[in-house]
Amino acid sequence: MSFPKRFAVLMLAALAPWAVAIAQQDGFTDQFPIAACNFKSQGGNAYLRLNPGRQLYLSNVRCVADGDCDELVELWITVLPKTRLIRFVDQGKMRWVRTGVMQEFETVDGEVEEISYNYLASCEPMNDVYYFGEDVEDGDGNPLPDAWLAGRDGALPGILMPDRAFLLGARYYQEIAVNAQDRGEHTALGLEIEVPAGVFQNCVEVIETTPLEPGHESLKQYCPNVGLVRDDDLELMAVYKNARPPGGDDD
Repeated sequence: MSFPKRFAVLMLAALAPWAVAIAQQDGFTDQFPIAACNFKSQGGNAYLRLNPGRQLYLSNVRCVADGDCDELVELWITVLPKTRLIRFVDQGKMRWVRTGVMQEFETVDGEVEEISYNYLASCEPMNDVYYFGEDVEDGDGNPLPDAWLAGRDGALPGILMPDRAFLLGARYYQEIAVNAQDRGEHTALGLEIEVPAGVFQNCVEVIETTPLEPGHESLKQYCPNVGLVRDDDLELMAVYKNARPPGGDDD
């Protein structure tokens, strides 16, 4: 299945905001047109909605049932009704961005494994979702070393999910920090995907890698107006509105 030609033309036309982006020697873009953005803590795009109270619930229950996974992993992704103001320097200029906060709450066989708070903002008018950092803790509340924040130790925001510039073969940094360097590569478009939450059309696929762990890959698939539907063995089970996050962290 493929997108119609008219849609492909529109996508190419929308690539203009990325024209100033610069690719590193590894072929992944790590400089973005931040100065052209009017950042908002809410909004996002069809692949990643930043609407407070919106929650995705994923699990690997089918993998466990098939005998291919040993442990039941569950993941709740919730956009919280809170924001964070982040300061960083871009191209020699101090910038302030108020981001939204998205919580990822992961359990393994019912026990809390990890909780992360991701700081995201939508770049208007392009609607690309930028990633400004995360705080991460284990199930006992201990901070984990993969936390990072734009403006800290030279870290800069990356793009977590493009919107109109979602082109096959695009490669870009999602995190730009000494200890966090996840990268995304668009590897498929126009997919039909079936998960417990439903059957979805015109979905896209992103392979994530990092130079900090050579050889490691993570597959993610997103569907329009739904969001993340597959994260390696995890599959989307349900989408909720006005949901409370696990742990009650919705202040």
